[in-house]
Amino acid sequence: MVGRRYRRSSGHREGPSLVEPEFRRYGAERARAVRDAVALVHREAYAEQIAADDPFAGEEAFMRRFDAYATRPDLDMVIAWCGGEPVAQAWGWPLTVRSGEAWWRGLAHEPEPGFTHEDGSRTFALSEIMVARAWTGQGIGHALHDELLSARPESRAVLLVRPRNARAYRAYTGWGWRKAGELRPDLPHAVVMDVLILPLPISAP
Repeated sequence: MVGRRYRRSSGHREGPSLVEPEFRRYGAERARAVRDAVALVHREAYAEQIAADDPFAGEEAFMRRFDAYATRPDLDMVIAWCGGEPVAQAWGWPLTVRSGEAWWRGLAHEPEPGFTHEDGSRTFALSEIMVARAWTGQGIGHALHDELLSARPESRAVLLVRPRNARAYRAYTGWGWRKAGELRPDLPHAVVMDVLILPLPISAP
């Protein structure tokens, strides 16, 4: 969102009161080089879950997943920087035949014939999107979402969300995502999640 400025929420570290975000795009190699920034955004976005010892959201488990994702040559990641500080991040990858089989494993039922068919150009899997708590509620997440997806050539995007995560659910449905099914990811400590689908392309931010 060119020209839009954001204010850090009160009660957090001192910094510039109004800053314009810079969105930087990273492939797998560059993503590995900013691993510390990725960990920082995660800690600040998931502070409550980390404090509650959520085994899936904990930093060690999350960074293990990130390290695995960052080996993918097709990883596409965008980080939002404000005043030189990483404040939000999102990433994903296109589903190939092989990665599609892994992604859709655990789907409760196929909503229509051929729904899970992947060929590397049909579906972009949005794996993670998060905003540091000091920067939430200002539209940065939506801008980041659009920055990542507006450049994707696939015909649809998919993401997984916890059904009880009301705040995230409201945001996603407000951005055009619609529920298509339920799935338990083949990952340690994963729970049943809702499958949301978004038609692509979207308008450029």
